[in-house]
Amino acid sequence: MPLYEHPYPSPELEAQFPFRSLDFVRYSPLEMAERGREFHAHLAKRRSVRMFSDEPVPRELIEQAIESASTAPSGAHKQPWHFVAVSNAETKHEIRLAAEEEERINYLEDRMNEEWQEALAPLGTDHHKEFLEIAPWIVVLFEERFEQAEEGARKNYYVKESVGIAAGMFITALHLMGLATLTHTPTPMAFLRKILGRFDNERPFVMFPVGYPLEGVKVPDIRRKPLSAVSTFID
Repeated sequence: MPLYEHPYPSPELEAQFPFRSLDFVRYSPLEMAERGREFHAHLAKRRSVRMFSDEPVPRELIEQAIESASTAPSGAHKQPWHFVAVSNAETKHEIRLAAEEEERINYLEDRMNEEWQEALAPLGTDHHKEFLEIAPWIVVLFEERFEQAEEGARKNYYVKESVGIAAGMFITALHLMGLATLTHTPTPMAFLRKILGRFDNERPFVMFPVGYPLEGVKVPDIRRKPLSAVSTFID
């Protein structure tokens, strides 16, 4: 029996969404393995940074990272994300003050339970977030829960999954370009929508300070789980 009993895509589907030939390069098994090793070796050096240089970063690099992130797959190709990139000093200061207030409550007024604080303790974090003001850019990724269309609201699908993938690709793009970042999620983050003048259909997903790491900065000496701990193969 053939893999497809009918021509694919069907004429009806093709009429709704035109198809074109896939631009795909097939590599030899040896080259595939080498490319995979090189990519992993590069990403294995990626670390989250909390101490940034205030050295300017060209806007073009942030634009390129956002464009790369926006190649992420998404439910029904809705691309339910919006990146807000901030370099304005006053806006960054306002974001820092609001974030530190939320984090102060988290750390000092028991909003975070004891188990959570114990998990964070080895990393040496607290409610002070100077990096939000020092890093040349703050990029806030919003998830679009639904579309605002002329005919009314239209649902987006698999929003968190789609935006999460885009976030990972944004981090990867920054690292490959030679920039550092940190995933920062002060809870709650509703203040970001107000400060940045965003819309009711958007919700802050994660905040990325972006820049060059401070010269000589040290990071926690952590180890990543081995392949055996994060995967199962059923051959």
